[in-house]
Amino acid sequence: MRLPSCWTGAFSARLRRVVLRMERKKRRSMEQVRTENKMGTMPIGKLLANMAIPMMVSMLVQAFYNVVDSVYVSQLNENALSAISLAFPLQNLMIAFGSGTAVGTNALLSRALGAKRHDLVDRAANTSIFLMFCNFAVFCVLGLTLSRSFFLAQTDVSQIVEYGTSYTSICLGASIGIFAQFCFERLLQSTGRTKLAMYTQITGAVINIILDPILIFGYFGMPRMGIAGAAVATVFGQIVAASMALWFNLKFNKELDISMKGFHPNGHLIGQIYKVGAPSIVVQAIGSLMTYGMNLILAAFGSAQTVFGIYFKLQSFVFMPVFGLNNGMVPIIAYNYGARHKDRVIRTIKHSVAYGVGIMCVGLIVMHIFPAQLMRMFDAEESLIAIGVPALETISLSFVFAGFCIVVGSVFQALGNGVYSMIVSVARQMCVLLPVAKLLSLSGEVTLIWWAFPIAELASLLLSTYFLVRIYKKIICHIGEPVTTREITE
Repeated sequence: MRLPSCWTGAFSARLRRVVLRMERKKRRSMEQVRTENKMGTMPIGKLLANMAIPMMVSMLVQAFYNVVDSVYVSQLNENALSAISLAFPLQNLMIAFGSGTAVGTNALLSRALGAKRHDLVDRAANTSIFLMFCNFAVFCVLGLTLSRSFFLAQTDVSQIVEYGTSYTSICLGASIGIFAQFCFERLLQSTGRTKLAMYTQITGAVINIILDPILIFGYFGMPRMGIAGAAVATVFGQIVAASMALWFNLKFNKELDISMKGFHPNGHLIGQIYKVGAPSIVVQAIGSLMTYGMNLILAAFGSAQTVFGIYFKLQSFVFMPVFGLNNGMVPIIAYNYGARHKDRVIRTIKHSVAYGVGIMCVGLIVMHIFPAQLMRMFDAEESLIAIGVPALETISLSFVFAGFCIVVGSVFQALGNGVYSMIVSVARQMCVLLPVAKLLSLSGEVTLIWWAFPIAELASLLLSTYFLVRIYKKIICHIGEPVTTREITE
């Protein structure tokens, strides 16, 4: 039985339309894959390595530069080194605000990028630039007006006051460089361009290292500027790095439209940035208080303060790679959270925890095998080594716990719950570490004080695990379910 020609014609036409729609859908899907940011398509293991390794390298360079900077200044005299040490709280507060604002922007922008909310991506980027100028204005005023009073409150040694006032006035007064560097480098990281961020950080550090001896000691016909030269070298390196990062964003970061034309501050966006960023600021500020408190406790044990200072220089080479890992991990989690890719979020967390713990295990092994050799890098005498060896061996026991806690803390930030990180940090340092250290100091044995670190880190592990389980039940397990537009910014 033959069907009427009109039927067959209609069927053929309909079939052709279906085929054409399927082909168009396939092309759109392929185009989406091609244009999709690598954070949504690349295998997690490869992606994490691709994004984190550049950040880890740059963090190691930063750690090296900080040590070199102190070595050059120490060659002036002991008061110059003391002035920089006393300036640390102000510098750390400045870094806390710059880094905290950048962390909040990173999380919000990557989530919006994953959700294909390009209007929100642009507004978040431009809001970050606005906050950069606000932070600079505040610290510029602080540096130019309160530097001398800050040092007079800590010491009556006139040379330290003069050194410190000169140093902080320059570093804070010209802090546009460090705030711009934080801002524009995190914009690169937010879109997955961590290699470009690495180039800017390394360039800034290398310029600083080169200029330090030239400006401090007056080489190659330059005037001998002393400690002011160290500040100028630091600021100049930051400004060059920030300029490079801005150019990279304008040239290569096509996901962002950086333009302040017609920009108006949005209170809701600023609130969402600091919902994640403010806890990060508090965490770093708490670190300064912990260091101050430990120095007070150790003051009664002779060279123990020096050992504690050496430990902090050494541990930066272990912790910095983990921080670099976090800088690569946060945008991946935030992006895939916004894109509703639950499995990619979970796999990123698992890989990051494994890598973070692995790095810290290496640090643990090194400090247990070569504690004396590490101490001798700082020209330590035998009496100092006798105190330092058990200190390094005991404190490093906390590294494995710390690797898990550091990574998980950044997971909280990536998912918009930075307050969890703050609670863990405050509990670890102010509620456990300092009280336990003070209690153990009553024994009169300095070797017992170092056990406060593993004890505090164990408490941090338990609390971090609790919050991870909570955030999994509250957020992670619901990723992929229908979401409203407003939830992207919450």
